[in-house]
Amino acid sequence: MSGRTNRRWVLATRPTGMVGREHFEWTEEPVPEIAEGEFLVRNLWISCDPAQRAWMEIDTYIPKLPLGEVMAAGCAAEVVESKHPGFAKGDIVSGVFGWQDYAVADDRGFGGGLFRPFKIPPGVDIPTALSLFGITGLTAYFGLLDVGEAKEGETVLVSGAAGAVGSIACQIAKVKGCRTVGVAGGARKCEWLTNELGIDGAIDYKEEKVGARLRELCPDGVDVFFDNVGGEILDAALANLAMHARIAICGAVSGYSRYEDRPGIRNHHMLIVRRGTMRGFLVFDFMERAMDAIAELAGWAAEGKIKNQIDVVEGLENAPDALRRLFTGENLGKQLLKVGPE
Repeated sequence: MSGRTNRRWVLATRPTGMVGREHFEWTEEPVPEIAEGEFLVRNLWISCDPAQRAWMEIDTYIPKLPLGEVMAAGCAAEVVESKHPGFAKGDIVSGVFGWQDYAVADDRGFGGGLFRPFKIPPGVDIPTALSLFGITGLTAYFGLLDVGEAKEGETVLVSGAAGAVGSIACQIAKVKGCRTVGVAGGARKCEWLTNELGIDGAIDYKEEKVGARLRELCPDGVDVFFDNVGGEILDAALANLAMHARIAICGAVSGYSRYEDRPGIRNHHMLIVRRGTMRGFLVFDFMERAMDAIAELAGWAAEGKIKNQIDVVEGLENAPDALRRLFTGENLGKQLLKVGPE
């Protein structure tokens, strides 16, 4: 790859509030060489996920990202050179390759092996592979059905309902015969949830009092709460639980930009009163069943029961802006960044 340039965004400073361009540095370097057991990829698409904001500042299920390193993110990429027996030139692969044009990879992956690269099957639409058939769809599937144990006839509440995982969780709940209510920010998103996705009710947390609206829309309480947000919305849900309710904690995006100023939870005692359970989870706990889940998700999509909403920003130079959209509420569905031509 001699003579070619690798454009990169590296983590320059740790954000303590809203993430922005000022926290990254744009660099350009020669494309790296590969050693035995490695392969070189050219990024095509980059996934923007709320967890990436957490990776920048604190230790999570992976150590926080080192300053000066390429910003980590899941990607879909083309193998352009390989010295690895499992990956050949021309393969389309998914892995955590980061905010850059080219990356050197091996089969150890990222995050202590949590994110191992794998080949995307020929014919699979790449944006769909990064959303409905990727971590996004699998998180919604296992979080709602395995952790939340949603059953036909129950009332399901989803926060961050117009986001990537939330919108899929809402639709799975409807497929399973659940009465489904979503919480989202803004009239446009709430109308999309009810009119396009067909859920039973939507709460605009920017304009409505969530607790009061929950009591109106869920008079018998919430059986399953799929939480992507935390904070005040989690507290309102706790106050409106049905007997034996289950809460699946997927994320806490409301606190990712203000770790030192996160609101306290006052209504956790309702878990006692309602004999409820609250459980955090990571999708990696269920990956041995990933292909079964993808097959079911694909079937629902083919039948028109699930719509996969993609929000695209183009150009590697716009990566910081694309990530920021998750925290300003600009995105609808899965936020992706298109790096270059396929």
